[in-house]
Amino acid sequence: MAFSEHQADRIKQRLSRYNLTAEKKMMGGLIFMVNDKMCVGLDIDKKTGNDRLMVRVGKANHDQLVFKKGSREMDFTGRVMRGFLFIDAEGFDSEEDLDFWIEKALYFNNDIT
Repeated sequence: MAFSEHQADRIKQRLSRYNLTAEKKMMGGLIFMVNDKMCVGLDIDKKTGNDRLMVRVGKANHDQLVFKKGSREMDFTGRVMRGFLFIDAEGFDSEEDLDFWIEKALYFNNDIT
């Protein structure tokens, strides 16, 4: 499993205030479950060797958020997975940027039924 423990700790710190129900090693990285639903993931981009965040933002938010700094469509399987975004390190290195993406993922997580 390839992911940064430092980045994982940053994410855990933020999600500890919410109903973080599990951390699962999957898809080559670490997935954080909130309310028993996939919320945020972390891995290392095999092409660049850099940290990469995966956020579940939902299809309705996908098109507006894909243009944010460091954001790109998630194409983990070779095709775009609408509702999920990859965020390159430049898009979540600052505390404010990581907070932004965690907030977006939590917003969607709490709205799904």
